[in-house]
Amino acid sequence: MGIIVRLANIMAKRKITLGELAERVNITPANLSILKTGKGKAIRFSTLEAICHELRCQPGDILAFDEK
Repeated sequence: MGIIVRLANIMAKRKITLGELAERVNITPANLSILKTGKGKAIRFSTLEAICHELRCQPGDILAFDEK
């Protein structure tokens, strides 16, 4: 049970690298990697907004809730 991060899937569909997205949203590649792998404990709304803007997606495309 918990939050599933689908950032890697969206990045692959958009053909954007971790480094490129990190630069565009002004976050370190290391912190973006933590988020991408689902190991992060939190995300700022401003960061989520910037990621959604760059990937042309909705927050629900990146984050999902698994009830299992």
